[in-house]
Amino acid sequence: MGLLRFIPIKLTIYLVLGILLGKIIDPGIPISMVFTLLSLSLLGYLFHKDRTTSSTRFGILTCMSALCIGAFSMSLSQPENFRSDYTHQISKGNHSWHLKIREVLKPSAYSDRYIASLQSLDHKNATGKILIIRPVDSMGRSLEVDDELMVYSDIANIAKPLNPYQFDFNQYMSGLGVNHQIRLGPNNHYVLSRSSPTLFGVAAVIRKKIVTTLKAANFGTEELGIIQALLLGQRHDISDDTYNDYKNAGAVHILAVSGLHIGILLLLLEFLLNPLERLPKGKTIKLVVIVLLLWGFAILAGLSASVVRAVTMFSFVAYALYLNRPSNTFNILALSMFFILLVFDANLLFQVGFQMSYAAVFAIIWIYPLLQKCWYPKNWLLRKSWQLLSVSVAAQLGVLPISLFYFHQFPGLFFITNLLVLPFLGLVLGLGILVIMLSLLNVLPPFLAQRYDHLIGSMNTVIGWVADQEAFVFKNISFDGPQLILSYLIIITMILVFSKATFNRTMSFLLAIIGFQLYLIMVSYQAKQVEILCLVHQTRNTAFLWQQGNDLTVLTPHPQKVEPIVNDYQMAKRIGNTTYLPMQNSFLVAEKKMLVVDSLCIYPAIQATTNYVLLTDSPRLNLERLIDSLKPNVIIADGSNYRSFVKRWAKTCLTKKLPFHYTGEQGAYYFINMD
Repeated sequence: MGLLRFIPIKLTIYLVLGILLGKIIDPGIPISMVFTLLSLSLLGYLFHKDRTTSSTRFGILTCMSALCIGAFSMSLSQPENFRSDYTHQISKGNHSWHLKIREVLKPSAYSDRYIASLQSLDHKNATGKILIIRPVDSMGRSLEVDDELMVYSDIANIAKPLNPYQFDFNQYMSGLGVNHQIRLGPNNHYVLSRSSPTLFGVAAVIRKKIVTTLKAANFGTEELGIIQALLLGQRHDISDDTYNDYKNAGAVHILAVSGLHIGILLLLLEFLLNPLERLPKGKTIKLVVIVLLLWGFAILAGLSASVVRAVTMFSFVAYALYLNRPSNTFNILALSMFFILLVFDANLLFQVGFQMSYAAVFAIIWIYPLLQKCWYPKNWLLRKSWQLLSVSVAAQLGVLPISLFYFHQFPGLFFITNLLVLPFLGLVLGLGILVIMLSLLNVLPPFLAQRYDHLIGSMNTVIGWVADQEAFVFKNISFDGPQLILSYLIIITMILVFSKATFNRTMSFLLAIIGFQLYLIMVSYQAKQVEILCLVHQTRNTAFLWQQGNDLTVLTPHPQKVEPIVNDYQMAKRIGNTTYLPMQNSFLVAEKKMLVVDSLCIYPAIQATTNYVLLTDSPRLNLERLIDSLKPNVIIADGSNYRSFVKRWAKTCLTKKLPFHYTGEQGAYYFINMD
């Protein structure tokens, strides 16, 4: 690719490779720092000696330096690599934690959740991030950004998924640098009356004031939730139905303040501030004002990672527009990625928002001009529609593999959504900013609030109509890591052939397609050799998943309840056929007997060959007598049992020195795992 000629792109690629290397081997700060300093010293010595940067030796050493810097940056982003981190100071038992709320997360059905930074541990300086869990029925007001509290408690690991292929919240939080949680109780904490303000807290206060004034303007509940998402980066008040509509219509990116919003805002500012160019050094003044306004919007949106990333990226894009050199766009984009990963956090590389933002922008910059060369309609309306469609197709091609990998669905009508919504998104954002400013000044005209409320409601209606076309929403698509890489090879080589067809490019494109097909054939063959039987965890239900090749049999008394677990499993294991059957009281598993004892407590008086005993629906039994009668090898309890019963059974098995497995703590139990 010709793009690889540009030095910033080369350096960014090697920085990314260094971050990946640091993630895999985790060399630690001292070793990675030594290699970084050594490589930079050699680079400086070589430049001083040769007085040139065009030599092959200088180029190789520069790339090696970028590689070392990436590994060093990754080491610095791991909190446990610092001696001040709390993990090096704690022991078992309760400790005194001084915490400061940094971010309010979306609450669950049972609890509010916050990310807090550690100020001190047992009255000694310490650093780190902790997940705070606060039951929704707790007394007192909700915690807010910058609140400080003292907690006397032990920490716990963030729970991992109990069933196979479910969303791993533990891994997600680990990517944010949070590895432990503290659950607040009525008597283990108190909120300090005074706390030091920060920029994050000031932004939270401004957002709260904005929401309060907007509520006073009588915006609809759904409309207000969308406004908060579009302009303030807060999606907490969006209903599940509305969110699913945006997701199924291919418009969920509209609900997150990210590259799309900042890009539109940049174009608006470029247009509105264009008169400044008439002043002496007007272009420079315009650039400074635009960058300041972009960062002001970032503060307003809470300085979340996605907003900071987007504003940083488009600050570089604004500089590229200032230079008025379109050929430098790729360089500027690469420099922005280099800067963000190096200065903010190398872990951003592994976040889906970061990946999708850069994939979309890169694809638009690369693919959009090629599509415009194919056709340039003379009719104004047709030309604008084709431009919007080109942008939509380019962005969708860029993010399609990532979207399939993380979300496993594809909205077939995404282009209709973008044609109907994107032309008006600039108006929605610009008018929204005006509404917010006027509401803060208490001069918002009622007719303007009503018109804006109607505009948001109309957008929701359009999105809902597109989402209702369920036949065009392709869900539960199996897509793994190798497919992600191979699909990007197909897309890249296809675009290269499309831009200029040569024999080598065409052969590369065909080989990428063949590689993708061969991988699918291999995976399909391997799937036929698999046999798995597992008991999954689900509250108030019992369910077995029995996979034989591409076929899955689900044994459960409540099929509808277990569907989400089954869907995740089907998608991950590429299941072709699924059959639901009722539960049975006994099974033969790999020539071993399993007995299911439910609330009726019916079991044989003597059955010496029983290997597994599964307790379901909280049977009131004498477990010691059952163990003496059946002599099982393992006692298993699933999520259909009362926790008090489970604790009693665990003590009994401990006394009897018999293995006990509770799915609510240890996860799904595998009887057969020939994977």
